[in-house]
Order: sequence, then structure tokens, then C-alpha cells
Amino acid sequence: MAITVKYFAALREELGRAEDRVEAGGVATVADVWQAAAGREMPANTLMAVNMEYVQADQAVSDGDEVAFFPPVTGG
Repeated sequence: MAITVKYFAALREELGRAEDRVEAGGVATVADVWQAAAGREMPANTLMAVNMEYVQADQAVSDGDEVAFFPPVTGG
């Protein structure tokens, strides 16, 4: 099985895709998922969620999880 990876807003535009799948056997944390899917350093202040709950980059992931990455929220 795999982990579903979703990108939102500016991250989706930068990467040129909205979703990836990563084999669960090769990753242990949210940071590992980012590296395996995006293949580059995670932008500073990126927000992360596992199964719709905000987490930190060191959060463990499991087979079948959905991991989402969001750019920092700004407003005015």
C-alpha cells in the first residue's frame, strides 16, 4: 500500500501537481514523505497534516495515511 500526498495552493503550483503517492515502506515521518514525494527541501513554515489533523514534521506516518502540505497562511 501507499501514503497519499496532497499539495495545496502555492505548493501545488510550484510542484506542478496536486497529489502524489509514496510507498509506505520507505518513509517513517512526515518529513520523509515530503522528501520522497517532492525530492527537495521543504519550504520554511510549511504546514502539515496527517489524516486532516495538523502535525509537526517528525510525526510518524503509517500505510494508508493521507499527508497534506500547505503554504503558511497569510492575510490582511
